[in-house]
Amino acid sequence: MTSDSANKTEDSFVPLRRKKSKKGLIGLFIIVLLAAGGSYYWLNGDEDVVENQPLLTPVQVGDIENTIAATGSLKPFETVEVGAQVTGQLLKLYVEAGDKVEEGQLLAEIYASLQEQRVASSRANLEGQEAQLESRLSALQLAQANADRQRRLMAADATSQLDFDNAMNQLAAAQANLTQAQRQVDQSRANLDIEEQELAFTRIAAPISGTVVSVSMNEGRTLNAVQQAPTILTIADLTQMTVEAEISEADISSLSNGMEVYFTTLGGGNRRWSSTLRQILPQPTITNNVVLYTGLFDIENEDGALLPEMTAQIYFVTSAARNVLTVPIGALTFLEGGPASAGSGFNAAMANAGGRRGSFNGPPPGAIADGANFPAGALPARNRQGGATPNDRGAATSMASVQVQLNDGTLETREIIVGLTSRVSAEVMSGLQVGELVVSGVIQGSVNGVDRDQLRSALGIPGGRR
Repeated sequence: MTSDSANKTEDSFVPLRRKKSKKGLIGLFIIVLLAAGGSYYWLNGDEDVVENQPLLTPVQVGDIENTIAATGSLKPFETVEVGAQVTGQLLKLYVEAGDKVEEGQLLAEIYASLQEQRVASSRANLEGQEAQLESRLSALQLAQANADRQRRLMAADATSQLDFDNAMNQLAAAQANLTQAQRQVDQSRANLDIEEQELAFTRIAAPISGTVVSVSMNEGRTLNAVQQAPTILTIADLTQMTVEAEISEADISSLSNGMEVYFTTLGGGNRRWSSTLRQILPQPTITNNVVLYTGLFDIENEDGALLPEMTAQIYFVTSAARNVLTVPIGALTFLEGGPASAGSGFNAAMANAGGRRGSFNGPPPGAIADGANFPAGALPARNRQGGATPNDRGAATSMASVQVQLNDGTLETREIIVGLTSRVSAEVMSGLQVGELVVSGVIQGSVNGVDRDQLRSALGIPGGRR
């Protein structure tokens, strides 16, 4: 093929490539234009926005507690380690761990042949001493008769002074011999009692009624009771338990004997046991420079649900109000001196949490009757602990304001009288009714789908939130 014909062929394909290139550019331009238009419409189109809504909570009847938490463990109220008081081989063991025993029940026996022989020897020695005592008594009676005869002869000047003196000496010797014989009998009788007691110790009985919690010895083992009594088994009365609470030194000043306390266990589910603080031991335990005091209180355990060494989560009730009207603490804005000086509801609530009150000294006399603003029959019977009584509310109340939703949906700011407070809720003493809705927070609004304002800001488009 010549060069002229090749050039003609190449030139014939140029218009076709140019046409295809133009069509591609036009298609790309249309796609970009549609994408830009859609993005603009999407970014600037109407948004499905949900505005912030108030969180409404009804006024309810409930309990308010302020507590101090601690941990502890359970111990039997009474525990006895039953040991051996005589040396010998453990011949028989009649109980096992977990058995319930009664006071006086036979628990174990120690081989008693040696003790039995000692008792027999002591009894024979005592019988010999008693026989000798009778002989000494007869000798005394003879010496007494001879002395009386010598006195009569001496009075009649019918005997010599030597015979009289010998008779008196024999009487004194007979009296001393009788006294000595009596003391020997007493000693032999005491030795017999000791040997019989040691023989009785070979039969070990339960000192208290309870449960065998552990067995330390087995049958056939030789027990050496020379220096100390070896423990055979341990009996505990599990019908009553003692809780030993570990109390921080920072909380010890807030506790006192007789205050209410309750606890739960790891395996007890929602069950809780209530009692009163019996004692705080004065001697602390110090571990890694942490000072902990031990508080003791007792609990009945008739059903056997509590076992030794269980872990207890303990709550000491420093103040409480039972069966009262309550609202969330976040719904309150506490007032100092009146509505004009109202502070932040959340901060004021936290400042008054834990049972502390504001500086309000109570309403004017007659301004608040007991049960004011409560529906008939709706005012609960108050039961307080650790705070003021219902008849002494002035020193334990504070003023606060809340927002109440009315029947038409509008919100009304209302001043109320607040009693006991905790970190969660507050007692309403006047100003609200059961079932009224108060604003306790804010439900944050949202935009369906991706937040367009944040996307605009990320893309650098004007109008986005930053």
